[in-house]
Amino acid sequence: MLSDKLKHVSRRDLLRLTKQYGITSTLLAAGSLTGFVTTTRLAEAANSTYEKRFKTEPKFTLKFGAAGFNERNLLIERAGCLQFVNDIEERTDGAIRIEFIGNNQICGQLNCVKKTQQGIIDMYAASTQNSAGGAPYLNVLDYAYMFPSRAAQYYFLYHPGSVKVLREPMRRRHNVEFLFSHAELRGIQLGLKWQDKPLVTSVTELAGTKNRVTGTQLGRIAMNLMNLNPTPIAWEETLDGLKQGLIDGAETWASAVAYANMSPVVSQVINLEFFCGTEHTAMSTKVFDSLGGELQDAVMESAYLTQVHVQAANEAALVNTVGYSDPQMPGTIFAQNGTRVSMLDEAAKREAEEMCSPEFHPAEWEQWRDRLNGWAEGMDTYKFIYDIAREIPKDTLAENVEPRRWWKG
Repeated sequence: MLSDKLKHVSRRDLLRLTKQYGITSTLLAAGSLTGFVTTTRLAEAANSTYEKRFKTEPKFTLKFGAAGFNERNLLIERAGCLQFVNDIEERTDGAIRIEFIGNNQICGQLNCVKKTQQGIIDMYAASTQNSAGGAPYLNVLDYAYMFPSRAAQYYFLYHPGSVKVLREPMRRRHNVEFLFSHAELRGIQLGLKWQDKPLVTSVTELAGTKNRVTGTQLGRIAMNLMNLNPTPIAWEETLDGLKQGLIDGAETWASAVAYANMSPVVSQVINLEFFCGTEHTAMSTKVFDSLGGELQDAVMESAYLTQVHVQAANEAALVNTVGYSDPQMPGTIFAQNGTRVSMLDEAAKREAEEMCSPEFHPAEWEQWRDRLNGWAEGMDTYKFIYDIAREIPKDTLAENVEPRRWWKG
């Protein structure tokens, strides 16, 4: 991991370099280095990156608020933020320059989208579920068991139908240009109360437990139907909630547990895969429209290339870095922290699906389904996405989904 590569660079030297060359240039330089990294090597790389980025005067300088992300945790959850920055700056020969601001310095999971809408920042990275508070249409991704796999999620993101049911309504209703996203599916991450208990193999074993829920309204519907007592807690406060035993668990996904350093307080990862965990990057539609045709095309191409990168990189990181497999790879974050993974068999997942999905409980979903359908100009959003997600075989591996430029139809 990058943090290991930089262990010979003191925090003081790192801060000095970011002050001299800027955070973005230093992070991009650090990400490009391999092997033993010294302060001198990092300084040379940061200087080279800085000179390349600043050799021309940009037409547009954009602020990118990336919630709690930094160069270290973006190698755990491969959300693609820095890859996008690097590619768009190179692709436009510096006409677009991006100031990357992570570590919750300018916005957090719950308000990055709002600050983009307000014009405080120009683009952001955060989960769609946490962003749903400021952009309620993002709930459209969160119908329970609408996506049968991560492969289905990537297939949808590349599909032209994603423009009709996701991207266009986001532009129209929330002035946000949905660019690309990582794809995982959410389960329940149990705290230390469950450390000495047998591995959970059915959602019924969690009946009556108290679990953190994000900003998504649809996630709460599913959790209530499974008797999981959804409890709203900010992402930044979830670790303390698990550590202190205020909650039994949290609904999130595997790499989020790993990148947020929650593994020491998460004893079991229960792979319910009941709705989306999508760490997306999006841009202000007003800013996007101001770029003009040529630079808009460049943004789309960079978004596409980053989506391809994320698809491959995050699938590899889940196994090789996070430890989200059974058996686990030695030396992974979960293996080092004794975090057990319960993949659940198909019967257990089907049991959970029949407890909570719109297919089996239409009445409980009707109000939000009607609301989302209305925002999407009358289309049946659940059925539309459900059908796209099943155009590929259920056993398709996520890394084998063929990339497509979604905007070209």
